[in-house]
Amino acid sequence: MQALTVFCGANTGSDPVYTEVARQMGHLLASEGIALVYGGGKVGLMGVIADAVLEKGGKVIGVIPHFLAHKEVEHTGVTEMHYSETMHERKMKMFELSDGAIAMPGGFGTLDELFELCTWAQLGHHEKPLAILNVNGFYDTLLQFLNRVVSDGFLKIENRGIILDAAQPTEVLKKMRNYQPVHVPKWIRKEDI
Repeated sequence: MQALTVFCGANTGSDPVYTEVARQMGHLLASEGIALVYGGGKVGLMGVIADAVLEKGGKVIGVIPHFLAHKEVEHTGVTEMHYSETMHERKMKMFELSDGAIAMPGGFGTLDELFELCTWAQLGHHEKPLAILNVNGFYDTLLQFLNRVVSDGFLKIENRGIILDAAQPTEVLKKMRNYQPVHVPKWIRKEDI
């Protein structure tokens, strides 16, 4: 893996552990020689992880829509910055620049980014590893919900495997490196047509 996208909040959240783990993740990426691709902001967890990579001499690639450059306070110290017109173009560019993606704690934007890439994987558009860094159990209820989606017949168990999860940065990288792409020829049953 040469570059990974990290989706995370433009806020730091209410628990200092989110900031600490974002810093750890940034240091780990830099020490492993993996470039960070992220949303381009200097605020929140986005700013924390970018600064952590930079302070260890790593490469940081930001992707930010023009209209968000002021709202998310564009990070001017990154290695390279790409600009987009729309949020969708932003996601596509981040995906194109990286070998996989990790979702850390965040809000609607983080979930949107993660699930769009999951949908692309389910449809066979890519085979890149996707993971949740489940800091302090932040995503426990989401992971339970995904299991419910499977048990209620809306998602095949094989496709549930598209999203890896781990509680620690080193664990998440290990799972991503060992990821075997999911191949499900059909996700709709013949009797549902």
